[in-house]
Amino acid sequence: YKRVLNIELGDFGHMERAKKPQKLPTVMARKEVNQVLSSMSGVNQLMAKLLYGCGLRLMECVRMRVENIDFEQNHIIVRDGKGMKDRSTMLPEQLKPLLLEHLEGVRIMHKQDLKNGFGEVYLPFALERKYPNAAKEWGWQYVFPSEKISRDPRNGKMRRHHVSESALQRAVQKAARKADLTKHVSPHTFRHSFATHLLE
Repeated sequence: YKRVLNIELGDFGHMERAKKPQKLPTVMARKEVNQVLSSMSGVNQLMAKLLYGCGLRLMECVRMRVENIDFEQNHIIVRDGKGMKDRSTMLPEQLKPLLLEHLEGVRIMHKQDLKNGFGEVYLPFALERKYPNAAKEWGWQYVFPSEKISRDPRNGKMRRHHVSESALQRAVQKAARKADLTKHVSPHTFRHSFATHLLE
């Protein structure tokens, strides 16, 4: 009004800002977590176990690289988490053999990709220019790669991207229905449950 229409509105006096209603996060009981996880299988089950056991966000899980896992010290480094921050989180002992077995299969697939003239992944920021061969190195590969090689729209290169986050979202919702849970369960519910059970 003041700058465009040149109308002076005068003093409105003291004004209270509208408060955003706070919603309490959905938290599953330990029994409910087990029910949902038991209703899942394969890679989706492993990813859901990592969400719960490590307190990961959905995108932190799907974007995880092989080099981010420290099996010796039982922790995972989360790169570029919320607010572009890095952090370290625990790696549960019981998930280690499952994760190692999964990575064996991913490594075989990566070697086959290299043999077929592929095997490159997207590298963040200017790393691709700084380290031209890093995109094919084992450490930079996604822990949960896509089943298909696709064209990267950024530069036209044929690459294996990480799995789709929507696939895990659907799998978690389907498992929650199968477990007869009335709560609204999403991948993020595992993170809230992890934090609550850790405090308990």
